[in-house]
Amino acid sequence: MENEELLCEAARNGDAETVKTLLDSGVDASHFDGEGLTPLMHAAKLGHADVIKALLEAGAPWNALSPSNLSAGDFAMELGHQEAFDALLNAGIQAELVLGTIARKESKMGDRDYLDDRVSFSEDKLMDSESKAVMMAWEKPLMEAHAKAVCSGGGHILNIGFGMGLVDTAIQKYEPTSHTIVEAHPEVYKRMLQTGWAKKKNVKIIFGRWQDVLPQLDLYDGIFFDTYGEYYEDLREFQQHLPVLLKPGGIYSFFNGLCGGNPFFHVVYCQLVSLELESLGYSTQLISLPVKDCLGEEVWEGVKHKYWQLDTYYLPVCQSIEKSE
Repeated sequence: MENEELLCEAARNGDAETVKTLLDSGVDASHFDGEGLTPLMHAAKLGHADVIKALLEAGAPWNALSPSNLSAGDFAMELGHQEAFDALLNAGIQAELVLGTIARKESKMGDRDYLDDRVSFSEDKLMDSESKAVMMAWEKPLMEAHAKAVCSGGGHILNIGFGMGLVDTAIQKYEPTSHTIVEAHPEVYKRMLQTGWAKKKNVKIIFGRWQDVLPQLDLYDGIFFDTYGEYYEDLREFQQHLPVLLKPGGIYSFFNGLCGGNPFFHVVYCQLVSLELESLGYSTQLISLPVKDCLGEEVWEGVKHKYWQLDTYYLPVCQSIEKSE
């Protein structure tokens, strides 16, 4: 038997000593066997936390995917192996804090490309020229929940990214004192004007990229962030400005579509955002909303990329942490 196969067998058996011996002798921790599984995946499926830790220390990739697009963390999560799951989650968070390998900008369209792109509007979706969905009607209940969260204190509300106007329509129902909308896409902006958004008495539209219009922004009681063509780095950059944009006690939320095609990677990013917001002085509550029933195959007809494939959406509600006297 090849040494790599011996490593997979030892991982399945939970034999941490043999695993360490093989790793010390130079056996590849990232080996994929005939089933397309790594030693880490085998250990995760059976909940062998000690083996998982040894493999991770030897450089086993925590984010490798099986032929069915599942990672070791997905196996541990699905099968309820808590200690194994915790070890993999911690490894994922640490790796992403340092490297940001999953949600990096490479191989994705840059936001400036999107802003130059023609978009098409239909009753249930906003699409770019490559048939990738920018926003879809199935998100309406989520946007209503986001609006309820950011408007819970009333006052002055800011939304970054209009899209189909789902969240802004929902925000209007709460009759905020003022409602500022930042939109960067020229065609979306033109449609906003055509549909009368600029005439609403409490609405202020600012045309441009949020990075460029920051000097025009004030202090708000509620903020929602949902842009297309931007990535985790952009969300992270925006959140750095929260201390000067969000009033103490105000509510911040964002469309939580990070890694929406993989359950475990999504959990990693939920935790990562929560940690980074905590370092800025904000607590994050994640409210689970089931979305499986509104996501049948017909929803994605004509759409090139299914940007959301999970049964549950975790709605983030972020608020400044009260400092004890």
